[in-house]
Amino acid sequence: MTKNTIFEETYQNYISKIQAIDFLAKAELLLVKIQDDSLIVPLYNRNYIVSSDGIFAKDDLPVTTAVRVIIAKYVLTCNEFDQAAGDPLMTYRDFKGASPLISYFTTNTNKTLETTFSGRLNLLRSKCREFGGEERRDPSYDCSFVFKALPRVPIVLNFNDIDDLFPANCSILYRASAAEFLDMECLAMTGTLLSGKLISI
Repeated sequence: MTKNTIFEETYQNYISKIQAIDFLAKAELLLVKIQDDSLIVPLYNRNYIVSSDGIFAKDDLPVTTAVRVIIAKYVLTCNEFDQAAGDPLMTYRDFKGASPLISYFTTNTNKTLETTFSGRLNLLRSKCREFGGEERRDPSYDCSFVFKALPRVPIVLNFNDIDDLFPANCSILYRASAAEFLDMECLAMTGTLLSGKLISI
């Protein structure tokens, strides 16, 4: 069975679950808007329509099944969220249940970005801004940006470029609360999606 087939089966299962709940009632919790009988869910720089009929891009362009799975899981997973609780930044490997996917995540995010942008710091900054990243001031890094993968799931990208002593180093950080809104597979996919977009734009 191919990965695309698995994603499609997962997506169809998630849509049937969305149809069975009052998903519009989750708009405030998810920090998304309601339009007609649908939720409007932003994933990075693109808005998606979530309805009982399925998940579609608001711009009518094609949507990958993997993206549909991420958005459906975001709508389904969290039912309550304590905003007053501590919400520290964490690496992917620090999340409970992440261990089976750590190698996949690291290879397709940190290591890919290190290889691609080593010695090309200004290009990375330019691409981060182009993809909607907000620059952070952090003296520990040559550049640091925060992206909104989903309204409740920000991602921090920290990067130190190659120098005379050390190779380029990249870290991807999530808020601890990300695990309240996505499972580990979908969380990993938000990171690989970010990496892929920064390389391709």
